[in-house]
Amino acid sequence: MLTRRRFLTIVAAAAAIRPARAATPPREWRGRALGAEARIVLLGADGIAARRLFRRIEGELARIERHFSLYAASSLTRLNRTGRLAFPAPDVLALFDLAGKVHAATDGAFDPTVQPLWRALAEGRDPAPARGLIGWRNVQVAPEEIRLARPGMALTFNGIAQGFATDRVAELVRAAGFGNVLIDIGEIAGLGRRGDGAPWAAAIALADGTEVARTGLSNVALAVSSSGGTRIGPGGHLGHIIDARGSPARWRLAAVTAPSAALADGLSTAFCLMDREAIAAALKQFPGARLAALV
Repeated sequence: MLTRRRFLTIVAAAAAIRPARAATPPREWRGRALGAEARIVLLGADGIAARRLFRRIEGELARIERHFSLYAASSLTRLNRTGRLAFPAPDVLALFDLAGKVHAATDGAFDPTVQPLWRALAEGRDPAPARGLIGWRNVQVAPEEIRLARPGMALTFNGIAQGFATDRVAELVRAAGFGNVLIDIGEIAGLGRRGDGAPWAAAIALADGTEVARTGLSNVALAVSSSGGTRIGPGGHLGHIIDARGSPARWRLAAVTAPSAALADGLSTAFCLMDREAIAAALKQFPGARLAALV
């Protein structure tokens, strides 16, 4: 399946997640969400409470898939097919709002309307017609309706939706009363700390496994984008992160930490396409966002 989603290039270090005398063992859930392997490590929960929470998380992830999946029936595929989405759900409006803010802050480097161009390049077709369908300014968003102004436009949220899912799961976990949790749904959120009192640790690596940085996570999210993590086009000659403005990727990898995983996700995607000065300017617009690695 062709996907604009990068290879997962974060390795969560979950060693020493509980002290020797912990009353309860860590509880772990594994599954898939938005095309990526997903994992949650929950501390301080008994088996019944963990199973109950994991069922709620599975339901929440399924709900998010129904909004933002590109490969199954969803609000997004309906919008792409018909050019309009009546009375979008609050989560859909929230993600469109954030996407617009990241688009503006990155001077258009983050642009969900790139989907027709991405597909043309992936399928080896002439990209010229698709370039005329790009432009976030042609996405009209209102509580009553989201509309694509030009026939043939299509959106992808593959560069931000997994972060959004991570944020929603974090909200569920906090609401259930748990504060020490590792959430890995394509992007990582480390809530609280590991059982030994240290921050959750994450290694940032290139697609070939070469480690380039490590960072601690305590009530913060981390997202990593790798422009060459997935190759597209005939012969796989193109990286999967495409600049709607026509420039090639500048960096092999960009990693961002932020209070919101969705924000970190969108920024890391855009930063693969931006120079250092533009990256610094974008970061100033989002308090708490930090560049963790740029290679």
